[in-house]
Amino acid sequence: MDALTVDRIQFAFTIIFHYLFPQLTMGLALLIVILKSIALRTNNDLYNQAAHFWARIFAINFAMGVVTGIPMEFQFGTNWAAFSKATGGVIGQTLAMEGVFSFFLESSFLGLFLFGERRLGPRLHWMAAFLVFLGSWLSGFFIIATNAWMQHPVGYRITATGAIELESFWSLLSNPWLRWQYPHNMSASVITASVVMAATGAFYLLTDQHRAHARIFVRTGVIAGAIASCLMMYPLGDAQGRNVAIYQPTTLSAMEGLFHTQKGAPLSILGQPDMQTQTLDNPVVVPDVLSFLTYRRWHASVKGLDAYPHDQWPDNVPLLYYAYHNMVGLGTFFIAILVFCLWNLWRGVLFESRLLLWALMLLAPFPYIATIFGWMTAELGRQPWLVYGLIRTAQGASPQVSAGNVMFTLIGFAGMYAVLSALFLFLIYFEVSRGPHADVQGPAAPARTAAGR
Repeated sequence: MDALTVDRIQFAFTIIFHYLFPQLTMGLALLIVILKSIALRTNNDLYNQAAHFWARIFAINFAMGVVTGIPMEFQFGTNWAAFSKATGGVIGQTLAMEGVFSFFLESSFLGLFLFGERRLGPRLHWMAAFLVFLGSWLSGFFIIATNAWMQHPVGYRITATGAIELESFWSLLSNPWLRWQYPHNMSASVITASVVMAATGAFYLLTDQHRAHARIFVRTGVIAGAIASCLMMYPLGDAQGRNVAIYQPTTLSAMEGLFHTQKGAPLSILGQPDMQTQTLDNPVVVPDVLSFLTYRRWHASVKGLDAYPHDQWPDNVPLLYYAYHNMVGLGTFFIAILVFCLWNLWRGVLFESRLLLWALMLLAPFPYIATIFGWMTAELGRQPWLVYGLIRTAQGASPQVSAGNVMFTLIGFAGMYAVLSALFLFLIYFEVSRGPHADVQGPAAPARTAAGR
């Protein structure tokens, strides 16, 4: 196995593990603000206790995200030095802003939110929660701005030495790719947090614990998750798909398993790409729909992979195809489950339906799987480019780092992350076992009746 392949495997492994944590914190940041807003408006302390409980979960995820994010920063200098040297004048801007502005904003006010309520008072404590949310979502914005530039480079110039420099900072932040990738990603984070919140509430209801808080968790999670999952499909998913069609047409062909240019191109629901025959085996397709979704015309011509040179095809067309279809399939599944649960919530029967509560609880891992497939789609689709149309992946690796060195550190990361996983699961188990009542000072006083006076 050559050094480039091991470099790619290591970065894929570290970034997939890292992103298990920020997606929950970014989504929870919004839900905590919602819970605090309801508590402030209604003066219902149950919502305040619920916000405190999820802030503790947020803090654990935040710490894990910081620890697992550090190795990725170092990999830019160790494994991908040629890429960093060529593009540092551009991506250094957004990565620095993420650290200097959003990370410190988020971490500073997280401490105030966790430990400063008595000194701050209700309104300032709400403001602390809002600033944690703002920092978290700004962090996501700057990171995705970096990735969006790699997907669709804008606002740059190439110097006489071959280095890429930033020419227009505004173009970088108004990248048409970023315009839809960012809300698409953040909606996915809200879905993850909503499903985790609803699943935790369902667990408490099924085990007859913290029932008042559990109802808040399920209600908030189902409503927010249903809204976010519908937005994820339309308009956000649709617009991001059209972005791909405009700026990365080869990627679109590979995602859809479209090997040959067609008028009235069908949308593939199922099928297995056969690279030798360049066909889909056992296809289940909907006629003309891909043409309509791409160009808003039923019989528009959509270019297949045969319209492009083979060296511009994504490196692994079958894996890209499967990642994309699994992402879309899971997204459709979320809409079906969460909208059905929302309907039963409106009918007033959701909290008593053990079948639906079990469905919500078992749904918890699937948003994580869907987001992994989503990022695989984005990154596999960009190949064979590190910066689309500018730098090929093979040109970005560090020439002096051997495959053995990278494999050694990959094994080390795997061992370290196994220990971190065990620690994370223990801490989450501990917090869920404590439950939302852990913030209540002492047991509630029993109610007194007139006869008992």
